Amino acid sequence: RAHGEAFMAAGEKTRGFVGWRYLLSPAHPKPDICDLLASQTGGRLSCNLLPRGVASPPGTFDAVKNGLADISFTVHGYTPGRFLYTQMAEFAFLGDRAEPISVAFDKVARQHPQFAAEHQGTKVIAMFTHGPGMVMNSKRPIRQISDLSGLKFRVGGGMVNEIARSLGMNATLKAGTESYELLSTGVMDGTLFPAESAESFKLSKVVKYATTFSGGLYNTSFVFLMNQARYDALSAADKLAIDAISGEKAARIFGRAWDKVDARGMALLRTDGVVVDKADAAFVAAVKAGVGPLEQRWVQDAQAKGLPNAASVLTEFRSEIARASN
Repeated sequence: RAHGEAFMAAGEKTRGFVGWRYLLSPAHPKPDICDLLASQTGGRLSCNLLPRGVASPPGTFDAVKNGLADISFTVHGYTPGRFLYTQMAEFAFLGDRAEPISVAFDKVARQHPQFAAEHQGTKVIAMFTHGPGMVMNSKRPIRQISDLSGLKFRVGGGMVNEIARSLGMNATLKAGTESYELLSTGVMDGTLFPAESAESFKLSKVVKYATTFSGGLYNTSFVFLMNQARYDALSAADKLAIDAISGEKAARIFGRAWDKVDARGMALLRTDGVVVDKADAAFVAAVKAGVGPLEQRWVQDAQAKGLPNAASVLTEFRSEIARASN
């Protein structure tokens, strides 16, 4: 159920609901942003758990844009071809923690209106990422690119697909919620995920080997967004409350939540006897050579779409991550 759980936040008591999809595990507590929202609005806006969302994951963005839900967060990669600029936050070797990456991602995106234009019709509250992605499998240690050959991997949406292909992996796009069944039945040999999946998807029970990469093999970008008309209809006081938790504050909250569950997931991998390797310099160099063209292509495509000096924006993003990591 992780990556697909739903929350609703009660709106002004006479105006229905404000809802969002919560993408961590059922075992995780609600993010601090729920408490902030309630405290800053005197309880007029509050979070309540729902059994399921109002739309499937690929339909979440449109559900918010069209008013089926008031507020939600979703993975940009769930709707291929729709978001280009946000792929900047999904490249390899961005950082070892979600919090600084998320803070930098939101900051840089807000400095360039092209990012907002890709979310037209919604109010973006924050952009953020999960923690550094790794390789997990049930067959053998992965210590060099050739070890990936001959194995079947489940991957999610977004840039991780392109990264997997660039490394010659036999990768199939499947929902994260299917991971345990796919691996436990042998339909798939492995998956690419952050460490939190060890707990949220019980993967520490079905994988035997994991390989981490300094800076992460990939990331996944998310957006926490609100229906624009619903925001416009709020009272001035509640608009201020939403604005007060938007941007860096929300990005930091979500990033910090991912880091917390990643640490817990990594501990669980080791407790359950999963062999955890860290990619050595030669392996990292080979991966960088494989994924380098993806960044070059993004720069070209982003610039062609309308982002001036896209290479400088990517450099700026990495600099902001480094600054936020100190």
